[in-house]
Amino acid sequence: MMNITAGRLRELFLAFMEAKGHAVIPSASVIPQGKSNVLFTIAGMYPLIPYLMGEPHPRGTRLANAQKCIRTVDIESVGDASHLTFFEMLGNWSLGDYFKKEAIAWSWEFLTDSRWLGINPERLAFSVFAGDSDAPRDDEAADLWRGMGVREDRLFFLPKKNNWWSAGGPGPCGPDTEMFYITDAPPCGPDCSPACECGRFLEIWNDVFMQYNLREDGRLEPLAKQNVDTGMGLERTACVLMGKPSVYETDLFEGIIAKISEMSGQTYGKDEDITRSMRIIADHLRTACMILGDDRGVTPSNTDQGYILRRLIRRAVRHGMKIGLPEHAALRIAGVITGQYEGVYPEIKAREAFIAEQLRLEEERFGRTLATGMREFEKLTARLGDEKQIDGASAFRLFDTYGFPIEITEEMAAEKGLTVDTEGFHACFAKHRELSHAGAEQKFKGGLADGSDAAARLHTATHLLHAALRGVLGGEVAQKGSNITEERLRFDFSFSRKMMPEEIRQVQERVNQAIAARVPVMCEEMTVEQAKNRGAIGLFEAKYGETVKVYTMGEYSKEICGGPHAGNTGDLGVFVIQKEESSSAGVRRIKAVIQ
Repeated sequence: MMNITAGRLRELFLAFMEAKGHAVIPSASVIPQGKSNVLFTIAGMYPLIPYLMGEPHPRGTRLANAQKCIRTVDIESVGDASHLTFFEMLGNWSLGDYFKKEAIAWSWEFLTDSRWLGINPERLAFSVFAGDSDAPRDDEAADLWRGMGVREDRLFFLPKKNNWWSAGGPGPCGPDTEMFYITDAPPCGPDCSPACECGRFLEIWNDVFMQYNLREDGRLEPLAKQNVDTGMGLERTACVLMGKPSVYETDLFEGIIAKISEMSGQTYGKDEDITRSMRIIADHLRTACMILGDDRGVTPSNTDQGYILRRLIRRAVRHGMKIGLPEHAALRIAGVITGQYEGVYPEIKAREAFIAEQLRLEEERFGRTLATGMREFEKLTARLGDEKQIDGASAFRLFDTYGFPIEITEEMAAEKGLTVDTEGFHACFAKHRELSHAGAEQKFKGGLADGSDAAARLHTATHLLHAALRGVLGGEVAQKGSNITEERLRFDFSFSRKMMPEEIRQVQERVNQAIAARVPVMCEEMTVEQAKNRGAIGLFEAKYGETVKVYTMGEYSKEICGGPHAGNTGDLGVFVIQKEESSSAGVRRIKAVIQ
């Protein structure tokens, strides 16, 4: 087996799949679009669900990519040998094209052929679906593996909990076959198999065969259009290929941990607690950079994705304090991360200044509250007496008033031999969230309350405002939301500080110059790639080839949009900014009217 780095593995996988006729598509955003039951993109197939359900993909029926993914359910396990919050998933998909025969043959070729990964077949094991009362045993997949030369003692039939995929309800589903690397760990017993957790078998790839439809009545019926969905964890597979004891020793973390070691004066691997802290810092800041650097990047807040981001940054800062990192070390570590990924995910490098600014602001916010919060925590625990639990309301007060994520309170409590009433905390948090979301039902698509002429004029003004803000404040400015009625517009945008009066005046002046120019509002339909090449503002997704509407107002604005607009900028009237204020952390709000 070759000593293949993670970077090389990514290149090889995409080159292999391209040679097999797959269109290599870019990673989708880590933040799902529209309504979603998850906060982040958790797997490579997640952004492709509409196409797996039958919608035609503009790039064809064979796709492959490296997808940015974030999972935080195991955040407390981060710091061990394998758990991460951000990871990359290498995947290939067949949308009603090839099926088991080709997928299994290509998986074997990529894993074992010396031109690719060159893994010794004796080091590989494979599992397939054992069958049950709902669906038969997947003998087809087993026979295909045998045809590749796999021995019987390397082939395992496992139940549905191990080798079956579904979306959790009615819809496409089916068996899968998983591929494992056999470590030097001895068998845990006579029945040792990939279903064990003894460490002998490390999963490196999974081929899902969507061949059934689960009906509402619970019965399975064959799908007319069968799909393949595969997933290979880049970090974990690289760990195997490089012969490293943990994912943190791969090239993906080498430079990050070296920078942490340099700034802290600590030696990685010398002390268990220090090593764990260094891994947590590396993982959490890498994930924070991916969230902040995303085209849909959010800023730290107390709800939804912003809360996860805040939790990650503050947990990294706290562990940095434990090992002696200097103030604002996160910014320098982030520089290593953005430099490492600039050739893979260019949006991360493009938003480097924004990432650094948000990390600086969040560290300063946490620093200001940490000392006070620590004192409050000490007072709180001193009042407990013989009690061994911090009540939920007190834990929520530490969160709401002092910015302590519940997990930090739990960590600090555990250091004192205490527990936290997390159920009580979450009850308080749910009430807080309900209040903070009050009026959310008043939001509407595109931010327009109605489609009246007045609202359309104000909507057109938001395009000019967006362009003017970017012209005065810089290209890092991005729209974060809008709300428009017949009387006024409200526009939220990413920016880290209060605007100066002169900047407000310049923005207002630019908008009115565009209005005075009386240029027509032109609408063109084009692909997202064409819109991007022409300099249109918008979120560029992996759906290249889709038709979008681009509204152009002379040299003043070019933006992807779907809402109603005025026919000419001269129809707008005089644009007046009434107020500029904070909306949330890293997000400013402008309220304006046209007279």
